[in-house]
Amino acid sequence: MSLRVQFWGTRGSIPSPGPSTVRYGGNTPCVEVRTAGGWLVILDAGTGIRELGRTLIERANGGPIQGDIFLTHAHWDHIQGIPFFAPIFQRGNHFTIWGSKSLETSIDRVVRDQMSPVVFPVTFEELDATIDFRHLAEGERCAGTGYEVTAMEVRHPGGALGYRFTEPRGKAALVYVSDNELGPATGKFNTPDGWHERFVEFCRGAKVLVHDTTYTTEECDHHRGWGHSTFHEGVELALAAGVETLVLFHHEPRRSDEELDRRTEECRALVKERGGTLQVVAAAEGLTLTV
Repeated sequence: MSLRVQFWGTRGSIPSPGPSTVRYGGNTPCVEVRTAGGWLVILDAGTGIRELGRTLIERANGGPIQGDIFLTHAHWDHIQGIPFFAPIFQRGNHFTIWGSKSLETSIDRVVRDQMSPVVFPVTFEELDATIDFRHLAEGERCAGTGYEVTAMEVRHPGGALGYRFTEPRGKAALVYVSDNELGPATGKFNTPDGWHERFVEFCRGAKVLVHDTTYTTEECDHHRGWGHSTFHEGVELALAAGVETLVLFHHEPRRSDEELDRRTEECRALVKERGGTLQVVAAAEGLTLTV
């Protein structure tokens, strides 16, 4: 029994194609998760979801496609692939899109508005697939088809959720936190006292933790309040939470493959310095992991 994870988009903020990002990828966030029974879960709908959609249609061989899409939040880089996700244009397919209850605008309004005639030629109402919307609140636990998920609010402008997935009655966990600022608190985030300690417990014992590591320490000094973490902060979190594998995620758009290689080695050196056994990998399009 296991969850299978595959990365289709790993970049933050804006698609960054080109010769310097070939190995780790230039698409914005999208991760495919398959339960032991084959149920489809998609985490975020950045530009990586376009290629995932094409692959899903090929695999289905004319059969219906259904699954759950969990959006961490509604910033452009996490929803911009939805209008290019081919399965939503096919009759007989069925998707449920999940989002936070605490967003200023409901997640269904955001998705519908990004396909309004002013900005896109096909309206949401013209889609042939059946699409439902549901919301999760912090601490709420939901049982899906072959999985259970719990959400926690994290520190990002406009609000965002982190998700913890397990199999029913299973212990091995996948924790997915695409955008989150772990550094010193600023007035921009209305997080309660003790948030950091509770967040460490939310990540506790995860077999795989996918976490925002957008910045270096030097870069983050100029971007406090933007809602992102550093490589070292990601490592320290994973060590504190007793995580098995940390996946560096939401790569800064200008970060080249060669620099990501160096930063990953720096993270591994930090783990060794701390005497830990944590495994560290950088998210790359096509990377697959088993939870």
